[in-house]
Amino acid sequence: MTHYIIKRLLNLLPVLLGITLLVFLFLHLIPGDPATVMLGERATPEQVEALREQLGLNQPLPLQYLTFLNNLLHLDFGTSIISGIPIIDEIKTRFPATFELSLAAMIVAVILGIPAGVLAAVYKNRPADNLTMIGSLLGVSMPVYWLGLLLIYLFAITLNWFPPSGRISIEAGLTFQPITGFYILDAILKLDINILQDVLSHLILPALTLGTIPLAILARITRSSLLEVLSQDYIRTARAKGIPEHWVILRHGLKNALLPVVTIIGLQFGTLLGGAILTETIFSWPGIGSWIYEGILARDYPVVQGGVVVVSIIFVLVNLIVDISYGLVDPRIKYK
Repeated sequence: MTHYIIKRLLNLLPVLLGITLLVFLFLHLIPGDPATVMLGERATPEQVEALREQLGLNQPLPLQYLTFLNNLLHLDFGTSIISGIPIIDEIKTRFPATFELSLAAMIVAVILGIPAGVLAAVYKNRPADNLTMIGSLLGVSMPVYWLGLLLIYLFAITLNWFPPSGRISIEAGLTFQPITGFYILDAILKLDINILQDVLSHLILPALTLGTIPLAILARITRSSLLEVLSQDYIRTARAKGIPEHWVILRHGLKNALLPVVTIIGLQFGTLLGGAILTETIFSWPGIGSWIYEGILARDYPVVQGGVVVVSIIFVLVNLIVDISYGLVDPRIKYK
């Protein structure tokens, strides 16, 4: 197992290197000049050139890229051109918000998606199956921004059940002092029920919005995988022995159908951690996705480069954890 993990980590290095190169090149292909953005269009050429020299933007691109890689090796992600805040500090502040939202979205997807897929497989070609497949198709096809605005209008504005935006109410945030940055965990540690309720109420709508696509995908994958397993000989043998049907489905069927489901959960969770730009923007959620998006608009190179690299590292580590978990789901898998 140790040899396998080391091998996978070494294989990830070229991937991360390629990501840094692509992000660096794409950012420099975008029209515009960060120095001009910072100083404004009325800045003199001398002022712009002086700022470019200060930021190292007047150096050749290969040299800028090598400087960027050298800083990464020293865990120096740079400083935001616009705000002047170190990138690592921004990530420490915003990552807990993105993690909480992504985890909540995946919990919604797993709790609803897997049972829906099981139901569809058990009642194949029946109304329950048809409704599940239609719902999953709508979930994948529905634009996230439209669903988010719809939920805000219905549950926040019309019914006034949940707040429309933010991570915590202003009045609650003035007195709340986070410990870890994970608001739900902090509220539990402080034994503050009011803050916990407030944080959860802000989390529900964005989590439902963000979890719709993973939910739909999980339902379809679970259905397909379980149908294949239920057609195997050992399932027929289990039924012939008189084992209760629910036990056949859950113990012998679902357990052996979980391998592709676990893969999808890992991929989707890694994608969500990469920053749900639209969801975070619609709900004014202070996470990594909205932060990177703002950096792109402002041509803030260090923000985009540092943010994407961190997100990429998280994504590949999540997928490594998924690969390792295969052995727990299916003991037949051997690591080499």
